[in-house]
Amino acid sequence: MYLAVGLFGKGKQVRQDAKLHRYAAIISARNEEGVIGDLVKSLKAQNYPAHLLDVFVVADNCTDSTASVARKAGATVYERFNKVQVGKGYAMDWLFHRIFEDKGEQTYDAFLVFDADNLVDPNFVREMNKMFDTGEYAALTSYRNSKNFCDNWISAGYALWFLREARFLNRPRTQLGVNCAVSGTGFLIAGDVIREDGGWPYHLLTEDIEFSIACAVRGRKIGYCGTAVVYDEQPVQFRQSWDQRMRWSKGFYQVDAKYTAPLLHGCTRGGKRGASCYDMLMTVAPCNLVTIGVLGLALFACLSSLSQPAFITYRVLRMLGRIILTTLRGVSFSLFLFGAFTMAAEWKKIKGETWKKILYVFTFPLFMLTYIPISLAALVGKVEWKPIRHGLAKAQKEKERA
Repeated sequence: MYLAVGLFGKGKQVRQDAKLHRYAAIISARNEEGVIGDLVKSLKAQNYPAHLLDVFVVADNCTDSTASVARKAGATVYERFNKVQVGKGYAMDWLFHRIFEDKGEQTYDAFLVFDADNLVDPNFVREMNKMFDTGEYAALTSYRNSKNFCDNWISAGYALWFLREARFLNRPRTQLGVNCAVSGTGFLIAGDVIREDGGWPYHLLTEDIEFSIACAVRGRKIGYCGTAVVYDEQPVQFRQSWDQRMRWSKGFYQVDAKYTAPLLHGCTRGGKRGASCYDMLMTVAPCNLVTIGVLGLALFACLSSLSQPAFITYRVLRMLGRIILTTLRGVSFSLFLFGAFTMAAEWKKIKGETWKKILYVFTFPLFMLTYIPISLAALVGKVEWKPIRHGLAKAQKEKERA
């Protein structure tokens, strides 16, 4: 249903004569001297009155010149050093309290959250403001594009997933009146929400999903503004991708443990609120573990058959092989279709050579299938927040130019 609505439905209609609200853009950065300046400059260049948009950066446990680069670009910078409460959720909470102390709790109508590696379209704030002014939403997410789609199969895999999320999940959700999920960066939070929550009390490894689910449970509405575009930089090294997605997978398990019961209760409410809770439950439920568990049972049956006569062992092994091949073939084909539909729908918005864009549709299933070992490792292993190094592609291009 979402696929059909995403392909043929129209975007949310908003008023063009919206009241101009006052915003604070907040950025949590850890050792991001290579990219933070470009983000702050893109925010300072917004097609929006400068006196209604302030930019704040929390330089979180930095050991480089992130703070000075951000100040030079025009941001108000706070430096935080805390080796115990580590992660973006803690840094955001700390920054909100500093802003409230220095600027007052009622100064800003809403807050815009970005990651340090982002670049923001000049009309981002103006487009977000149009939807925020409707008064319908506690939060808004945006259209998340990529700065480096065609760097390699890893960056393309990330980018296709986020584009699919925008076009075939969040856009249909908003049109149907159910909740969207914010996705790490490029989102808006109403000032009333931050004041009501007393800051940002979402400190799991995936604090964005935790916030999204808490909104669904509490009846707060999250919408999608497809005309507000943010570009982020995707990892290009598999080691970094593994670490990041391990954190995401572990964060989903944490969310499952904390919110499954409230979500199940919310599903019984019916209506759009119940549908929102059901949607979020299906988003975070570890369905991949069910598939892995079934295959594990099949493998157990296979091993058990080794003590049986040879013809029984042969039949069991043959059946197990069919099950595994059928599962992998079906999952891979479904993922290929997801990637192909997304690429076709968003073709003009994806920067890169034609042959690369086609190639990365075929590598998308491989990227997604690497979630299987990642999900298993996250289930049994200890996962801590690790920073992702950005600016690698930019540094390489500058080196080649030199």
